[in-house]
Amino acid sequence: MPPAALHRFPRHILFIVAVYATGICFLTLFRLLLVLTNLQQIPAVPDKFSLLAQSFVMGFRFDTVVSGYALALPLITLTIISLVGWRDERIYRIMSWLLVALHTPLFLAGAADIPYFRYYFSRLTVASLNWMDAPAFMVKMVFGEIRYFVYFILFVTCLILFAQIVSIIRKAIWKRTGARESRWLSLGISLLACGLLFVGVRGRVAQKSPIRAGTAYFSNYAFINQLGLNPAFTFIRSALDARQPENRRLDLMDEDEAQRKAREFLKIPEGAGFISPMARRVTATGEPLEANVILVIMESMAAAKMARYGNPDSLTPVMDSLASVSLCFDNIYTDGMHTYNGICATLFSFPTLLKRHPMKATIIPEMTGFARTLSERGYGTIFFTTHDEQFDNMGGFLRGNGFQNVISQKDYPREKILSTLGVPDDYLFEFAIPKLNNLHRRGRPFFCAMLTASDHGPYIIPKWADFKPRSSEARKQIVEYADWSVGRFLRLAQREDWYENTIFVFVADHGAVWGASEYDMPLSYFHTPLIIFAPGLLPEPRTFDVIGGQIDIFSTIMGLLQIDYVNNTLGIDLLRDERLAIFFTADDKIGCLNREFFFVHRQNGLESLYKYRTAESNNYLEQYPTAADSLRTYAFSMLQAAQGMIEKKKTN
Repeated sequence: MPPAALHRFPRHILFIVAVYATGICFLTLFRLLLVLTNLQQIPAVPDKFSLLAQSFVMGFRFDTVVSGYALALPLITLTIISLVGWRDERIYRIMSWLLVALHTPLFLAGAADIPYFRYYFSRLTVASLNWMDAPAFMVKMVFGEIRYFVYFILFVTCLILFAQIVSIIRKAIWKRTGARESRWLSLGISLLACGLLFVGVRGRVAQKSPIRAGTAYFSNYAFINQLGLNPAFTFIRSALDARQPENRRLDLMDEDEAQRKAREFLKIPEGAGFISPMARRVTATGEPLEANVILVIMESMAAAKMARYGNPDSLTPVMDSLASVSLCFDNIYTDGMHTYNGICATLFSFPTLLKRHPMKATIIPEMTGFARTLSERGYGTIFFTTHDEQFDNMGGFLRGNGFQNVISQKDYPREKILSTLGVPDDYLFEFAIPKLNNLHRRGRPFFCAMLTASDHGPYIIPKWADFKPRSSEARKQIVEYADWSVGRFLRLAQREDWYENTIFVFVADHGAVWGASEYDMPLSYFHTPLIIFAPGLLPEPRTFDVIGGQIDIFSTIMGLLQIDYVNNTLGIDLLRDERLAIFFTADDKIGCLNREFFFVHRQNGLESLYKYRTAESNNYLEQYPTAADSLRTYAFSMLQAAQGMIEKKKTN
């Protein structure tokens, strides 16, 4: 713009436009960093650069939406001040600081989203606040991991630079403009600017609907689609959605119909005689085994980390070896993508209802599961976690559901606690041995559940460990260490009297994003090994191809123990029955798969059907509507029935 025109053009409009352009540059930088930290997710197709360009254009639209909200109040304020003729540079200084403050959450979301996406393969949502009732724990975990601290430094640096640039813009514009500014021109251009701002905030000119998360889904590639979203937008949108009445409880289908379908899928006979619609009596076919059970829930142990499932890096020699001499189930899926999902599904055979945190209810629900059922049979029950048991309300929830003892950070020597995640895996296992010996001396079998944590940032390999990694990358080294710790635990256990009479079970709490993902529900985050190892008790090693989930572990182990019990869960005995499909959730998404198709339902209304066996990213929803409807009905029935059991207190 020629210098002469600058004097007549409204000063406040130039100021707002320049700040908007600056903010967009920073938000684009965050998107570029997201790409650079996820290069393995970029599809290997000829038009990938075109797809990336379209994602950045889409990202510009979403960035404009959130920027518009940040600019609205300053624009309106400065417009009013301009029209009344109040010319005071102090007003612009105040507006500058206000603009910096309003952009702060946008930059914070942009920086936090990069490690969040790396871990969850999801843009930032309100689910990231699941642990806000334990802020000290979260702060220690974030700042205990150097990679997370780097993103905090990125946020602070960008915010400081933005503030300095805004200050420079303010001084330059105030100095060069405004002397001959026309009030009528100012009014006209201001009204035009407000109209453009409204369109920018709305994200679309179409009347029917403003921009939505689903607008970004323009391709068959999960990463490309999510790249166009803005994390502040997805966070705020998910928070608003969570407050909607329809999101306070699941309303997937009629509850009576859901229960009827769920009973049909689980082959529960009519007239079982129980108050709970899912309860059925299971009668053993042989003599009780009276064996101990040690169930190890391994942090982030995705099947994709094992050579058995195609990993080329030899990270898990112990787990791979165990799988070959055990009952190994190759098609098992976790309930969700958080540790609390894994605890509830594995120990209590109960699914998580999307965003809800099952262990944080003010009134702790009584649930059927390992601890309560086996306690009634005289078992000693104990749970080990590496860190503070108050995190996720873990201690209270487990004690309220049959665990006689919960061992946590308070019980370990201070010098063994290396981070906010407590003690490392090898010490957890070592510490457990004498506790299990004490239970064994009672003369009754015991049930022990262990939750490991080392394969979660901050990654810390203890200096005392006699462990030498082969990998150079920390993310792979910690997998090797977790695997080595399991081997060391079994060697220690082998020395004890109870070893030959014990069933060892290994499963993940959830998986991890490992390698490229074709879907916005990465299957590597849900596919878990399930290994049942008991050389002194079980028959010859076997491999099972049946589809199942964490929710089936309870029933399967009870079948091995040959114990009569009432199964009031949504799980089945995988040694005696088969599922039509398995379902799982990821905060705002529901997944369900059978041997051929993977169905995804998103709360924003979008649905997809994939041929996951061949890793196809094409959406076959229209070509196979019957298959999609079958999987949708299966998942919806199970989740709706589970909600009804919780609401009517029929989970025990």
